[in-house]
Amino acid sequence: MTILLVAVLVACSLAMVFAWVVQQRSGNSSWVDVTWTFGTALAGIVLILGPTAPSHWTTRQLVVSAIAAAWAARLGGHILRRALQGHDDPRYAQLKKDWGPSYRWKMFGFLQMQAASVFVLGVVIMLAGRNPAPGFDWLDSDAVLLAVAAILGEAMADRQVHRFRQDPANKGRICDVGLWGWSRHPNYFFEWLIWVAYALFAVAGLGWAWGWLAWIGPVAMYLVLVHGSGIPPTEAHMLRSRGDAFRDYQRRVSKFLPLPPKVRA
Repeated sequence: MTILLVAVLVACSLAMVFAWVVQQRSGNSSWVDVTWTFGTALAGIVLILGPTAPSHWTTRQLVVSAIAAAWAARLGGHILRRALQGHDDPRYAQLKKDWGPSYRWKMFGFLQMQAASVFVLGVVIMLAGRNPAPGFDWLDSDAVLLAVAAILGEAMADRQVHRFRQDPANKGRICDVGLWGWSRHPNYFFEWLIWVAYALFAVAGLGWAWGWLAWIGPVAMYLVLVHGSGIPPTEAHMLRSRGDAFRDYQRRVSKFLPLPPKVRA
């Protein structure tokens, strides 16, 4: 298992080196998030199934691996379509402006930090799948329901904003329909929920001490999404491009948790 962990860590680093090369040559940073998404799921699945013969795979190992694969296929596929269409991520575009001439090598270091996050989150998925508790208890069932809701909710949020932007009548407007009328970042909220689901899988049975480490996943994702590279740069970009319209949206709609919108004064 130690050898496998080291091998996966090295593979994560090399994957993000590849992402850096593609991003530098194409000028499209969406490829970074494509690599991050598929790499995280693959790292988790390899760590879950790799050390065990197929004949000894448990229900929990198979279910968690299937959820990781479904999450990556949905989210990674969504980002891949954007990358193929040439849509650069404005967060990375702003980093290029901020970093100036040192952008190239600062981005390399930044992506190696992302490689570390791929490995850590892969370990979180592993802890969910390799929980040795026998059977499939109520926490496992809750985790399945939460994971399905998270994947479908994030897909719905992405679909709603895509359809809103496709309508010429909405050009220059802020998407505040559907889930976007209850949260300014419903996609991030549902992304966070999937990591809560993994943590529940890891502590099912309540007897495996290592499983509690899986709560690193939702805690870290909350900090990154709400206070790090998720919401802050996204909202800074929206304020630059939409100004007062986005400020009004901020006043009316919850930042992260879906809550009933405030009525305009």
